[in-house]
Amino acid sequence: MPGETDLQKLIMDMKPELNAGQYVYCLADSKEHAAALDPLFCFREKEGMTLILPKEKADAMNIPYTTTFAWITLTVHSALEAVGLTAAVSKSLTEANISCNVVAAFYHDHIFVPVNDSARAMRALQSLARADHG
Repeated sequence: MPGETDLQKLIMDMKPELNAGQYVYCLADSKEHAAALDPLFCFREKEGMTLILPKEKADAMNIPYTTTFAWITLTVHSALEAVGLTAAVSKSLTEANISCNVVAAFYHDHIFVPVNDSARAMRALQSLARADHG
């Protein structure tokens, strides 16, 4: 089934879900090291491998990180070519003064926000979805 591309439908149906746990961004020095850590997310940049790991795993492996994040999944099946969902979510969180990092995967968009802002982020996203109904 193809993903949704209509922005109003995406926003109305995004149903943000706060995942359990805390997550961190960290670095791996090789693809092999990254694979061994079994990250939630991995992206290769020219400077190195960026990983998103559960905080507990990073702590257990003594992997340094700077900030702890909550993970929110927008449960609507968004198409990778959809236009505007990331901008709408970022704008809503910006207006609430909440930092966010967005990861788009095949089925869903995933938002990482500072742990201390997770409840406010959920309220902002739920408000955005409700506002689009009217």
